[in-house]
Amino acid sequence: MNLPNKLTLSRLILTAVFVVCFYIPWSNTVSLALIIFGIASATDYFDGQIARARGIVTNFGKLFDPLADKILIAAAFVLLSSDKGIPEAARMPAWITIVILAREFFVTGIRLVAAGQGAVLSAEKLGKHKMLWQILTVIYFMMRRASEEPIFGFTHPAFTANLEVERVVASALVYFTTLLTLVSGFSYFWKNRHLFDDA
Repeated sequence: MNLPNKLTLSRLILTAVFVVCFYIPWSNTVSLALIIFGIASATDYFDGQIARARGIVTNFGKLFDPLADKILIAAAFVLLSSDKGIPEAARMPAWITIVILAREFFVTGIRLVAAGQGAVLSAEKLGKHKMLWQILTVIYFMMRRASEEPIFGFTHPAFTANLEVERVVASALVYFTTLLTLVSGFSYFWKNRHLFDDA
């Protein structure tokens, strides 16, 4: 197995570690989970860069790279929506998580249809932008929580100095990311609509 594909698999493993860390009853559990999430997210950038630089883009990578992204992001949004340790006003809205998961299932369905026709669809550029903003949204919301712990305690004033401004920033980030998620999903469908010509 080549290096990019190993990085993709490592992202799946790190996702499991990320989820476990989120629930370990330690003083810096969310901070540790945030660091793990950051490392896992970085592998998404490096596996693609290395694959393109070395000319080793494979069908495995085309399939599992976006799949690993979806699992990582889905895990993060579900945790942020369901964590009772986060005040409800600061929690990720559940409907946002539902929209994002629905988009990911929808795109996965398109890939399955393509696979049934002997084609392997890779992620498109807009999808990569979507992934970046989803990562930034997760990091922001996790940093909110981690700012209450010793490791990232130095960031606490940024989230408490002006609560109204902080809420506006959080809302703007969430809604922009959700909009981009929906647009990228529709774009992916539109570019591959020929797969449904027999519908």
